[in-house]
Amino acid sequence: MNAQTLLSPLTDTRVIRVTGGHRLEGTVAVQGSKNVALHLYAAAVLADEPLTLTGTPLILDTQVCAEILSSTGTTATISGDRFEVTPATAWQPVIPDELGGRIRTTAVMAAGLLARAGRVRFPLPGGDAFCHRRIDRHLAAMEAAGASLNVTDTHVDARFTSGGPAPFTTDVMTKGWGPSLGATVTAMLLAARARGTSTIVNPNSEPEVRATAALLEAGGVGIGWEGAALHISGTDRITGGTVPVPPDRLEAATLALAAAITGGTVRLDNVPTATFPAALVAMLADAGIELVPEDGGTLARCPAGPRPVQMATVSATCTDVQPQLTALLTQAPGTSRIEERIYTARATHVEPLRSFGAAVTTDGPNITVHGPSRLAAAHVAGDDIRAVAALVIAALVAEGTSTVQGVYHLDRGYGSLLPKLAALGATVEVVQG
Repeated sequence: MNAQTLLSPLTDTRVIRVTGGHRLEGTVAVQGSKNVALHLYAAAVLADEPLTLTGTPLILDTQVCAEILSSTGTTATISGDRFEVTPATAWQPVIPDELGGRIRTTAVMAAGLLARAGRVRFPLPGGDAFCHRRIDRHLAAMEAAGASLNVTDTHVDARFTSGGPAPFTTDVMTKGWGPSLGATVTAMLLAARARGTSTIVNPNSEPEVRATAALLEAGGVGIGWEGAALHISGTDRITGGTVPVPPDRLEAATLALAAAITGGTVRLDNVPTATFPAALVAMLADAGIELVPEDGGTLARCPAGPRPVQMATVSATCTDVQPQLTALLTQAPGTSRIEERIYTARATHVEPLRSFGAAVTTDGPNITVHGPSRLAAAHVAGDDIRAVAALVIAALVAEGTSTVQGVYHLDRGYGSLLPKLAALGATVEVVQG
């Protein structure tokens, strides 16, 4: 596999064909977390010994990250759900444009390379189409650690004139967006190789950050949380080993919402209920979805049907479930209002939902849904991971057979969502468009 063999949105002609009207029932396993894994792939660059991540998701973004690491000197191989990394013997710290433009964690991977090689060149990040990925807090952390930067409209060149990062203090709070998740991890990776203690002010504490901190701590890095600060005591040697990737809370929520819109019940057999973030549990509960512990997993059901909600997205987790939730709310009796606070332009799913017959509108960052709507089959397209998932969920209850474009985007975040839906009773398949 190399950059030339990876599909792109322009070359992928596949479409998803969904016939609505089938209740989802059964048990399903959830993949390893996409968003956690992407940050752990970057952190793996720091290890001075072989490192294996287990339970990694079999998604396009995993392939892209393996290709990036291998192209820059760190050998990365994928074997089933194992992501195996061997430290570089010679660095080539340039993230290829074509690969770096495909993922949203480009700046985080660049931070790992900068910490190890002392220099890096990388393109501006890619990923989903609904927003521009700001990296100002990432760059501020690099500068705070002692790097000199040359920033253009397309690339960043960073270099440590002293050879490596120095202990530093940086604030990762963004204006209007809250603490930056990605910049928190960027700062952690730089601090992990600095000789001394660094401080990250206003760190993000989402599961991606916690998982990266656990990997670094297991490798010998000192990690200390203290109020609104995170203290990192760096080391010049980080050990390897085997690190598991936790289940993907976003796929789990997507499956729960798919079951709810069809009136079904799904058991997520490898996701303990306690692992769901509190904000996500509250978000789903407001919409009528219950998450019940059962045999070490979670039973997801919506016994009284979907309910309208009045809410705002308060975390990265909630924003990544908002499009799928919007699809469910088309079937909730009453008026729902969602204020999108994380990515205020995240409404690419609204117009396609209207094509199904949904009564949904946007006003700036606000989404309003009047339900329930009787959805009818449509031909629609999604331009990002969660938008495509939302359109598939809507198609599950639309009368007739719908087609959804955007398999490339779905493959970036979900390794086998469609086969899982089929196993639960959905009539869904991928065909050439």
